[in-house]
Amino acid sequence: MATVLGLLFIFFARIADVSIGTIRILLLVRGMRLRAAVIGFCEVSIYMIALSIVLGGGKLSPLELVFYAGGFATGNYVGSFLEEKLLSGYALIEVIAESSPLVRERVENLREAGYGTTVLRGEGKFGERMILKIVCERKKINDVLTKVKGLGFAYISDIKSVSGGFFPRKGK
Repeated sequence: MATVLGLLFIFFARIADVSIGTIRILLLVRGMRLRAAVIGFCEVSIYMIALSIVLGGGKLSPLELVFYAGGFATGNYVGSFLEEKLLSGYALIEVIAESSPLVRERVENLREAGYGTTVLRGEGKFGERMILKIVCERKKINDVLTKVKGLGFAYISDIKSVSGGFFPRKGK
């Protein structure tokens, strides 16, 4: 009977750690590296406990587990940080805002700051809307979000590649 319980533990532990791993990857993609690191610590702890049962009869030092899981979690954090700093990339920030002079002023501010900004007209539940499309380097996302703060609904999409369009010269 103990072997059946052990097998069930291994089965459900793998379900848990793979599910947690999926969430960890999604958090990394969304730039939530600290949360991903914490979840990664839990993920690899479950994995190592299950693996120790399969391979070593459950003999695993708690200190070794903490250091192994800590290394895994820190590796997730550092890897995400390095990816952000070393790999260039672009993002599309779209803002859906009420049509107003304030929005037009902010669009001009964005353009003066070197951000190519395209404005489309749309219609929402309560009338005309302005849809701002701003393509920027990923490292400039926070700057753009600061400039559009309070205008309306904003969302960010990763862009695989860009061609043409308006981009400020390097060094500006």
